[in-house]
Amino acid sequence: MNIGTNFEISVGDTAYAIAELMNVDIQVETEDTHLRPDVSEVERLWCDNRKAADLISWQPLHAGLEGFRRGLAATIDWFAKPANRVGYKAHVYNV
Repeated sequence: MNIGTNFEISVGDTAYAIAELMNVDIQVETEDTHLRPDVSEVERLWCDNRKAADLISWQPLHAGLEGFRRGLAATIDWFAKPANRVGYKAHVYNV
């Protein structure tokens, strides 16, 4: 079952939202050439959560742009506390 918020935002807009919440100015740079093969590029990700809503009456707590921003703010607050980062492995890519 696909569970998400039925909300879509670009990577660039996500970076700008994080920067705004952290009160920093950034400039997102993009390149016309892709480092990965064209067939591996994901143009958009969208979670349609209707099945979860229909089957188990699930609704996201952080919905839409405002909910996304609340979730980002909570994540930023979590990372701002050194004790929370003790076991965090920024150098490891986890899927």
